[in-house]
Amino acid sequence: MEMEIFKESQVQKEKFRAAANKLLNSCFIVKKKEDTRNDYIFIIQNKEFFVEYFDLLGYKIEINENQGVVALTNINGTGRLRLKKIESILLLILRLLYIEKRKELSLTEDVVVLTDEIHQKYSMLKIEAKSNLDKTTLRDAIRLFKRYNILTNIDRDVTLSDARIKIYPSVLFAVPNDNLNSIYEAINEKLNKYAMGSESSDDEEADQD
Repeated sequence: MEMEIFKESQVQKEKFRAAANKLLNSCFIVKKKEDTRNDYIFIIQNKEFFVEYFDLLGYKIEINENQGVVALTNINGTGRLRLKKIESILLLILRLLYIEKRKELSLTEDVVVLTDEIHQKYSMLKIEAKSNLDKTTLRDAIRLFKRYNILTNIDRDVTLSDARIKIYPSVLFAVPNDNLNSIYEAINEKLNKYAMGSESSDDEEADQD
């Protein structure tokens, strides 16, 4: 049976297809992100159709209106993005910075960090295998997280110490947790484990699909 949304106008069909494709490609749709804001609003207005559609494909769609994020996960746990260890560390650092900055800002203000702040957090870990975060690794990680609508760089050269990076609330959903304090503690614990060298695996699974 044809879904009701596909019985609507051609414009509605195209809006649905565009939003659905963005979710499949990026895993996150963010209200605060300019090029996905309209998709976010459309999904909110037609959430029952999106839930039904993605359920047929084996996906679960999570809509968090407080954070302004729509997240997509695979019901069967397949198709997970495998992150390199260094990428996992940087993702944890970005979450930590987001939570710290968020406490100082109103809900309407964007969370913006400097590349130097990322380097400072990384240096605190004192990782023997890779004591310094090189430009190529940082640039590649930023490009990857940007693809998944977790952040965007305001300045072109992200390797400069004063380069600004805007972090979106979708960073909180990479590993879901309902309590910000719990997330903060979990990240610190994870970072401490890395610093102590107790994480032996070179690769980890991220919760993006």
